[in-house]
Amino acid sequence: MNLWLGEILLKDALGETWQQQARVAALADKLRAKAFGIVPENVDEVIEKRSQLLKSVFPAFSQFCQTTLQIEPKEMLQVLWDLWLPLAIKLASQRQQLKRPLIQGILGGQGTGKTTMSKVLSLILNQLGYQALSLSLDDLYKTYSDRLVLTQQDPRLIWRGPPGTHDVDLGLDVLDQIRQSQSSVMVPRFDKSAYKGAGDRTTPEMVTGVDIVLFEGWFVGVRPINTDIFDTAPPPIVTDEDKTFARDINRRLHDYLPLWERLDSLILLYPTDYRCSLEWRKQAEQQMIAAGKSGMSNSEIEQFVNYFWRSLHPELFIKPLVKDATVVDLVIEIHADRSFGEVYCDRT
Repeated sequence: MNLWLGEILLKDALGETWQQQARVAALADKLRAKAFGIVPENVDEVIEKRSQLLKSVFPAFSQFCQTTLQIEPKEMLQVLWDLWLPLAIKLASQRQQLKRPLIQGILGGQGTGKTTMSKVLSLILNQLGYQALSLSLDDLYKTYSDRLVLTQQDPRLIWRGPPGTHDVDLGLDVLDQIRQSQSSVMVPRFDKSAYKGAGDRTTPEMVTGVDIVLFEGWFVGVRPINTDIFDTAPPPIVTDEDKTFARDINRRLHDYLPLWERLDSLILLYPTDYRCSLEWRKQAEQQMIAAGKSGMSNSEIEQFVNYFWRSLHPELFIKPLVKDATVVDLVIEIHADRSFGEVYCDRT
């Protein structure tokens, strides 16, 4: 953590020395500065606004770190300053310009921190006077009984998650109601623990006055690709059966395109190595087991993760989006240690 960040929290106004350090740091990363609209002409105004927001949000953020993340707030102060605060300010500005609720998509694989980021952004946006709603693609799963019927129709769908296991019309209905600024909306919620982990719908949530929807999921915004690509697909798409499954799942993605059309913007949380998801999942399961909860063995985790890679392989579906500014508005790179790397709209 930079010392001047601590200084911001202690002082009512930035001293000249700290202000200069903050100015240099804000402009040093040219890609990130471009992504957040920071230029020499407005950098002082940006720093002042961000520092005031940091001070106002810090008490609630500190409590969130201690109770939810179970880490010391000072360990997250740098990422709060460099990423989450400017991102929240950017979303608030987009909402203001739209003059209607903003639907912000967040695309990220397992372990990329989608849920954490949504919670932190909601907390900051609340301080800015905006009502944010976190909606997961998981909340749109078909009911347990409907998924039983689906599995009978296609036994390859052994786990919920891939395209075809969601109620797209339900998602369209919810997003359209919010986009039309309806006063109150019933938002579906999903309980993953129901039916011994198979999961089912639970009591929906009534929400009012939503300004910004943070719609996150492991394939939110992902488009179908050319089926010829599966002829030379990477592992674990190996056998003819694997390739047929991948093609069928790819075809099901077409059903989700109307849902993606409701997105005003899409953020991609992009692991620099997609295989990190496997290690992150193993770490999460080990932590659950250590806490006395049930968890999968390493071999079970590998089967589970490979299943998702066979359905929508990150190298085929996610990697191309990094360079596609027509689909993705902001890329946030994530390293193997889960630290954030480059942040950019495009690399040009």
